Amino acid sequence: MLTQLRNIVQSVAASSDLDQALHTLVQQTCVAMRTECCSVYLANAEDQRFELMATQGLDPSAQVSMAFGEGLVGVVGKRAEPLNLAYARKHPAFKPFPSTGEDAFQSFLGTPIIYRKKVLGVLVVQQHQPRQFDESEESFLVTLAAQLAVVFAHAHAQGGWQGASSPVLLEGMPASPGIGIAQAWCDDSQPRLEEVAPASHLDTQRELDRLDAAIDDASTEFRRLRKRFDKELQKDALAIFDLFVHLLNDPMLREDMTVRIQQGDAATWAVRQTVEAFSARFAAMDDPYLKARAGDVKELGQRLLYFLIAPAGSPPPISTPIVLLARELTAGMLASIPRALLSGVVAEEGAANSHAAILARALGIPAVMGVSFSPAKLHQKTVILDGHKGVLMIEPAEALINEYQHLVQEEASLQSTFETALAAPGQTQDGTRVEVHLNAGLSADSQIAINQGVDGVGLFRTEVPFLMQRRFPSEDEQVKQYRAILASYPDKPVVMRTLDIGGDKPLPYLSVEEDNPFLGWRGIRFTLDHPDIFLIQVRAMLRASIGLNNLKLLLPMISGRNELLEAKALISRAYQEVSQDAHQAGQSINIPLLGIMVEVPSILYQLDSIARDVDFLSVGTNDLTQYLLAVDRNNARVADIFDALHPSVLHALASIAAVGTRHQLPVSVCGELAGDPVGASLLVGLGYHQLSMNTRNVAKIKYLLSRLPHERLVMQANQMLALDHPSEIRAATEAFLAGQGLEALVKIGQLR
Repeated sequence: MLTQLRNIVQSVAASSDLDQALHTLVQQTCVAMRTECCSVYLANAEDQRFELMATQGLDPSAQVSMAFGEGLVGVVGKRAEPLNLAYARKHPAFKPFPSTGEDAFQSFLGTPIIYRKKVLGVLVVQQHQPRQFDESEESFLVTLAAQLAVVFAHAHAQGGWQGASSPVLLEGMPASPGIGIAQAWCDDSQPRLEEVAPASHLDTQRELDRLDAAIDDASTEFRRLRKRFDKELQKDALAIFDLFVHLLNDPMLREDMTVRIQQGDAATWAVRQTVEAFSARFAAMDDPYLKARAGDVKELGQRLLYFLIAPAGSPPPISTPIVLLARELTAGMLASIPRALLSGVVAEEGAANSHAAILARALGIPAVMGVSFSPAKLHQKTVILDGHKGVLMIEPAEALINEYQHLVQEEASLQSTFETALAAPGQTQDGTRVEVHLNAGLSADSQIAINQGVDGVGLFRTEVPFLMQRRFPSEDEQVKQYRAILASYPDKPVVMRTLDIGGDKPLPYLSVEEDNPFLGWRGIRFTLDHPDIFLIQVRAMLRASIGLNNLKLLLPMISGRNELLEAKALISRAYQEVSQDAHQAGQSINIPLLGIMVEVPSILYQLDSIARDVDFLSVGTNDLTQYLLAVDRNNARVADIFDALHPSVLHALASIAAVGTRHQLPVSVCGELAGDPVGASLLVGLGYHQLSMNTRNVAKIKYLLSRLPHERLVMQANQMLALDHPSEIRAATEAFLAGQGLEALVKIGQLR
């Protein structure tokens, strides 16, 4: 039967559309299993129903739709396991559908079609004579369904098999919220680094001149883009273009390319090798923000390649609104299309934290990253881009388009409402103060907005300069960068995390191989083993704060009090050195407040003893959740287990907040949970009064809190501690927020 199994799967995969694929499936399955009936039901997740899509043996004109859990098919889907019955009618869940003509069939064998824990449909075979299908038959159908799941999912992801009653849905990562409705426009005009073949040259100076010219041209382009967006973007977002110019002229990047050319490589091949090497360093990292820097380096390489190759001609002009589809989204693409004609952007590669995505958010352009698509099949077809859910709908029905157009109008009104809370202090309806801070990673990042609506920077990552070079940045180089950040917030605190490097974020000039880098030599473990590096960084931070005195120090990956005390001794030493130099120069410096990241589970049991050694605590919910649940959130097979609303995580958060209350110690949260309406409301209810988040969530969260009484938040959070599943906690909290008149905020981007 293995040959028959392979033939069915290959025939289905070769089908031109979904209808043909399903009819091929039921016909060939009937023949292979010698049954009198085979039917396939597909899941409609939006309506929560199974729909009969193809049959061999039932009336093909019958329209059958049943709710999840309804009938025998519903039982198979709900239990996600096969159901084998000799007398189907005797099963308590049996539900007749007379229009199908199934009255004549007695036996029933159904198995779910499952892909990554998601039930895509149910495959059923039936017989007139009552009999139990034997073990080999059941095994055949289960194996067939398992292989079909992969075929279905792949075809779905490629936008193929169109022609079903529902629009094709392509899934990706939400990168910029909002809805875009227009024709898809595929841009494949950009040269690709991976297509550059190895090449040598005969004239070194000519290739060096070509490289210099390309760098100059790319720098000029980024300056032009900055000017192009001057009136549309805030100063902080515009600084992204300054960053690109800075990186283009980075001596390490330039030297690497120059050396390769001097060794005989053509300029194009030198650019590819250098960019891929630098990009790979970031791509291998676990931290989503740092991982996204790989795309920024690659974008620089793409622009250099563009000017080195100088492709002839230009793409046709765009005169009507479009949703732009590209392999990779670049700032140049966003600038080349008038804002009024750009309804949204979709990229096959890239991350939600890339600078292109950040620009899209700053411009208010809906965006989805990581969507696998076929340009030839999608070009100029009507699409709906949902930036909230991270999906692209191909050729939707008119009724669905109308619903989404109504949603666009609602969102515009809602965003205006949120912004009314931006200038006011962060607080609950009854006046309980809740500080709202920003998470950030680069001075040029739009998340470092000089925004009167925030109370400071709750987390500044310091890793990027260390990762971009072939050596440790000098103390003076670090002082310059840290000073720029601190000076941007002269009257507000800036929490700088010391170097969180090593393990999954290896330095290119300090090679370390580990079997399990996530639990390895990283964070404070690395810097305590290299006190010279730690002292230089702390000295740089202290020097940068002279005259500003708004620096707060944060130590990552603390797993025990011994690490904290060792770090404090080094910080004290650095302070003595810097303060002595400052005094001699007629300057004064305050010793900064010191805190630790609460992210390693072991530290939870030492917080009471540690409380006397620190000035504040900062909870990194992303890593804390990952370590508590023993799950890699970047592993697609287990990523669905990662949920910061897991009861164990909530109880841990409650205990951390209680420590802060007992010791009158400020406790903040700087993970993604703080920017989620459900998460923020629960955190405040658990006792947190400082939340740090990305810029795009600030107005929304401040508005949310201003509409909720603190007492009710405390009651809700305590009730959630009694629940056993993340989905129950989210559903109950969403219902609570809806009851407070905030349903529109919770349901942003969802059809009514």
